[in-house]
Amino acid sequence: MKIFFVIFAILACFSCPSMQSDLETYIVQVESPESQISTQPSRMDFESWYKSFMPKTIEAAGSDEKPRLIYSYQNVIIGFAARLSAQQVKEMEKKPGFISARSQRILSLHTTHTPSFLGLQQNVGLWRDENYGEGVIIGLLDSGVTPDHPSFSDEGMPPPPAKWKGKCESNFTAKCNNKLIGARSYIEDKHSPIDDDGHGTHTSSTAAGNFVKGANVYGNAKGTAVGIAPHAHLAIYKVCTDGCLESDVLAGMDEAIDDGVDIMSLSLGGASRSFYDDAIALGAYSAAKRGILVSCSAGNGGPSDSTLSNEAPWILTVGASTIDRELKATVMIGNQKLFEGESAFSPKVPILEFFPLIDPSLSKLNFYSPYCKPGTLNDPKIKGKIVMCKLGNVAPVEKGQAVKDAGGVGMIVYNIQKYGFTTFSDPHVLPALSITYQDGMEILDYMNSTSEPTARILFHGTIIGDKEAPVVAAYSSRGPSLASPGILKPDIIGPGNNILAAWPTSVDYDKHTKATFNIIQGTSMSCPHLSGVAALLKSAHPTWSPSAIKSAIMTTANTLNLANVPILDERLLPADIFAIGAGHVNPSRANDPGLIYDTPVKDYLPYLCGLNYTNQQVGSIVKHKVDCNKVKHIPEAQLNYPSFSIKFGESSQTYTRTVTNIGEANSSYSVEIDSPPGVTVIVKPSTLKFSQLNQKLKYQVTFTRRDNSTNSGIAQGFLKWSWKKYSVRSPIAVVLQPTIGF
Repeated sequence: MKIFFVIFAILACFSCPSMQSDLETYIVQVESPESQISTQPSRMDFESWYKSFMPKTIEAAGSDEKPRLIYSYQNVIIGFAARLSAQQVKEMEKKPGFISARSQRILSLHTTHTPSFLGLQQNVGLWRDENYGEGVIIGLLDSGVTPDHPSFSDEGMPPPPAKWKGKCESNFTAKCNNKLIGARSYIEDKHSPIDDDGHGTHTSSTAAGNFVKGANVYGNAKGTAVGIAPHAHLAIYKVCTDGCLESDVLAGMDEAIDDGVDIMSLSLGGASRSFYDDAIALGAYSAAKRGILVSCSAGNGGPSDSTLSNEAPWILTVGASTIDRELKATVMIGNQKLFEGESAFSPKVPILEFFPLIDPSLSKLNFYSPYCKPGTLNDPKIKGKIVMCKLGNVAPVEKGQAVKDAGGVGMIVYNIQKYGFTTFSDPHVLPALSITYQDGMEILDYMNSTSEPTARILFHGTIIGDKEAPVVAAYSSRGPSLASPGILKPDIIGPGNNILAAWPTSVDYDKHTKATFNIIQGTSMSCPHLSGVAALLKSAHPTWSPSAIKSAIMTTANTLNLANVPILDERLLPADIFAIGAGHVNPSRANDPGLIYDTPVKDYLPYLCGLNYTNQQVGSIVKHKVDCNKVKHIPEAQLNYPSFSIKFGESSQTYTRTVTNIGEANSSYSVEIDSPPGVTVIVKPSTLKFSQLNQKLKYQVTFTRRDNSTNSGIAQGFLKWSWKKYSVRSPIAVVLQPTIGF
């Protein structure tokens, strides 16, 4: 299992006294140069303005490196990235127009069958009339791309639209085509956009890879690999290698806005931060102003509460779920008890014999030996045995290599307890499988009960039709949002577990093909699925705004699984609202939602002032001077969002929503309310009558705590507007605080 997700971390050496004189990369925000010139500032004006803040010092004390400007931003923030010393920053703070400077953080990456699982079939649903995302440009910020992979063939692709202003780097131009229309690198010592990690190749092919027949890993999950929007164009911005530097991510977003992308896809993020201090939130706001939808992974901090990343309301925040495909493997132990798990491995010849079992944690030679970390399996008794390995610390494939190097013949990876029933199909280097924590404990108990424990691992290949799918993946980050509790996050969940997509190199026996694929998991994988869905919707509805696309996706989401019961979480219990948000994406229904909640960008100003940010903090987000005293603040839940997140004790609260009719001109929608336990919900009016397309109507929702309710904690429900084939659902999350007197 390789779970991908980006986290913020400040390098430990930043606090080392011996290195205080060294230069660091700072993100510096300043006021707009408009006050210095009489016309609309150009890129050259911005750069000149930024250079005026730079020190005149030739070089930093105790360093051979000179202070230098790295990036001049024009769209994402009013500011720049520069190599500076702490003393030089202190001097810069004295200059008129300076707002803030902070050391950049380092981001690391959030790390086939899914189009069919999502109901996307040729000439059916959202793919009917060959709507494969034509004319839409997806800007993907990641670790680069493998341009020779057949997933990036431009067969059947038209040229990019005339608005496209981007380019391929000079050393990459020959590798670009009508599919791969742009490729740039922001990695200082690696100027090529070539993917040397695999993550970017996987995510970009998931979003918009072309049709590739015969895709498989070890013969498993065999079929035609295809991205969600196979005829959308791809623009690659390489911002990650061994982590993702904040300054590089901002530079990639800045350029993508100018280049003319329609969708931005970022499978990376960080711990929750205020929006004025969150690089991706800042860049995404600027993108939304330019009509670009930004789709981001929610994070891999689940199942713990409030572990979300990328929470801003102008971002589509995507959690991860399973699909109905299993790569089944089983382990039978010596007492003939059988346990089911998953694995992408498949032996060339079936292995039917039993082998001795060993638990490396019993040797106590190394703290990390239970995790089978490379270099820790020094016990000679491992040779010829199947090894029990605990999930965590290193990727399962690395564990398998360590076991193989130590002479082991097989491996059983057992989960951590909180991951419940979520298991992983990894392309192992030896016979191995992933099982649940409970099953792992039972096998360990068996091993302790006998002097000669044995086991046999068998591989059963691909099985389609798991009726419990989609299940929320254990690692998928959960709400409530810390940055803005009044906005329900994640927005949506989509396929993220055991996802097959393009990979730079072969991970199985076939080393002689360019059509190489891998199976990995994470909200990194669910994000590009939603980026692809957004591209399909943008292609079908070119005039839709980013918030309209988001609304269509959220209000039409599935809340039931294939067995027609509520979607489950990793415990196989009904998933709560902070795990699934609005539900699981249904692309075909999103194409015709009936009503949408459109959020004008101007509405974010009173929302941001309502978060009690300072004028300067709000100004750094919206990129102009702000006086919140002159702005009518609105509470978070008043933002015209397709969901509700309410927190209250005894008082009632009323909020207004505006819906736009994009279904049928003459229509009459009636409301259905499923009130959260302990709360009364009243909607006025209860009927919305439309007489024309694009007509807007308002309604009010009043939430009141019931007099006899002593409940505290989280309650959930929904309200739904229905007419004929249309069903426009808004989830409701309520945090009930203890009432006085109880």
